Amino acid sequence: MTPIERAWYRDARWLTLLAPLEGLYRLLAGRRRQAYLEGRRTVWLPPVPVIVVGNLSVGGTGKSPLVAWLVRWLQMQGWQPGIVSRGYGGKAASYPLLVSPATPVAQSGDEPLMLAQQTGVAVAVDPDRPRAARALLEQAGCDIVIADDGLQHYALGRTLELAVVDGARGFGNRRCLPRGPLREPLARLGEVDALVGNGGFSALQADDGLRVDGEQRTPRFAMTLVPVGWRHLLDGCRRPVTESPAAAGESVAAIAGIGHPQRFFDTLDALGIAHEAYPFSDHHRFSAVDLPAASTILMTAKDGVKCADLADARCWVLDVEARPEPDFEAWLREQLEALAMARD
Repeated sequence: MTPIERAWYRDARWLTLLAPLEGLYRLLAGRRRQAYLEGRRTVWLPPVPVIVVGNLSVGGTGKSPLVAWLVRWLQMQGWQPGIVSRGYGGKAASYPLLVSPATPVAQSGDEPLMLAQQTGVAVAVDPDRPRAARALLEQAGCDIVIADDGLQHYALGRTLELAVVDGARGFGNRRCLPRGPLREPLARLGEVDALVGNGGFSALQADDGLRVDGEQRTPRFAMTLVPVGWRHLLDGCRRPVTESPAAAGESVAAIAGIGHPQRFFDTLDALGIAHEAYPFSDHHRFSAVDLPAASTILMTAKDGVKCADLADARCWVLDVEARPEPDFEAWLREQLEALAMARD
């Protein structure tokens, strides 16, 4: 965590000094959203379903693994999905950028490239989300669009909104930026179609925007992130998750430039792998000097796409997959069937 993130999650007293800025942020964010709701700003709704996967708080909650799971699930149902993304951390010569597994990460950003490699579907990156969605329809023939981290990007209309929640960390001090980690007030959660709790909902409170008039109305579904195997970053060789890539007695370093690095380190602890932890900021651009002097270096898939050009024989990626509870699949199937009936 950065110092400000640590302050948010322990509700440091000095954050009260930021109350005026929080008030201004909430005012501007509310006015912006209202402009879209009232038609004073343009919203483009594609002629195909759009599933937005986002979150309310700054930092990693597990959105991208859920996006990858949705792609695979939709394909099994006969859909041809595509993904749109802002492409944070990347800069292309022109937009929209259709990302392939070989696209330089400096152009696409880390998460779009990771999703392109993991899913094999069309991924369009563009700060203008509607333009990215049009590219998917026109150039890739997609019949459903998944917006990765698109909850606050109101210019792109949506059919379903899924808010991913870090069930272990919750929402910190439950304040909006810059006083707290929230991009929008907690009441926004009462307006999404479903909440997906990464690790459940143990850290959430009854007043965390999940109830309306005291009644639970927003469907909630638990999700876990499951380690599925090790992948050698240099040659792509794979090992079962039960076979540590580190030999007995070797020094092991774990690097993580993701929204919540501790989750990765905790996963390694659960696998019984002793390591020295090296946390970095989210979307950190790695260089050779960032690779620790250890016999084995472990990292996330998101960091793997950024370290591919730096990789040597020491580097291994831990691949994980999202596993939503079965009720989520049943709920999602009902939503899409109801949508199909409404369109006929």
